Amino acid sequence: MEPSQADRDFMVLALAQARQSLQAGGVPVGAVLAEGGQVVAAGHNERVQRGDPVAHGEIACLRNAGRRSSYTATTMYTTLSPCPMCSGALLLFRIPRVVVGEAETFRGDLGFLAGRGVQVVLLDDPGCAAVMREFQQRYPAVWSEDIGGR
Repeated sequence: MEPSQADRDFMVLALAQARQSLQAGGVPVGAVLAEGGQVVAAGHNERVQRGDPVAHGEIACLRNAGRRSSYTATTMYTTLSPCPMCSGALLLFRIPRVVVGEAETFRGDLGFLAGRGVQVVLLDDPGCAAVMREFQQRYPAVWSEDIGGR
């Protein structure tokens, strides 16, 4: 499926979240949850900042969204292909659509999500890849500690 202009616009917001995390010395993964063309919540990886090993970008975004009776009309925008933990959260909350900025610096398993009925849109956004490459070069030990050292 071809991404829409709205998909690209929401990814700009997710990338701003990623840059905010990088600026604080954290892992630059940003996420935005949207519904009906509106931002529900945004967040970024705070694993380093909070000392919380599960504070990945998508998880922080979901936490910021608070309690909702349903996520079935939402789309998650994430700058990086989701890790298994974040993919599991997307499935748990039945988020039907995920727009991914890039899957080059970390491949994740987009087929896992697609195979379970999630519509996956991969943007191959150079800005998303660039911010992660910068982080991987500046903070290789932190990246290895997070998900890169597998």
